[in-house]
This record gives sequence, structure tokens and C-alpha cells, in this order.
Amino acid sequence: MKKLMKKLEDVYAAAAFAEAGEYETAIGIMREEKRDQTRKQITKRPGTQLRA
Repeated sequence: MKKLMKKLEDVYAAAAFAEAGEYETAIGIMREEKRDQTRKQITKRPGTQLRA
């Protein structure tokens, strides 16, 4: 339920910025949402170690 509420909040915020003519801000809000979803999909495999 929290996930849905956050998504709706972001959509309404982006719509408000777009209506006010702040298109870049609206696009940024929606891109941030996509970035968060992509981060959650990336998982570390058990037993693997990252090396620098």
C-alpha cells in the first residue's frame, strides 16, 4: 500500500509541476521513480565478492 501511495504522490507532483510549466522538474520526478525501481531489481548473488 505504501508503494502505491508513493507512486501516486510522485505522479501528482509531476503533474502539478508540468501544469505550472516546469517540464524539466516533472520529467526529473518521473525519472527518479524509474531509477529507484531499477536499483531494487539489481541484487547481489550469494557467494560472489566484488573486487576493486
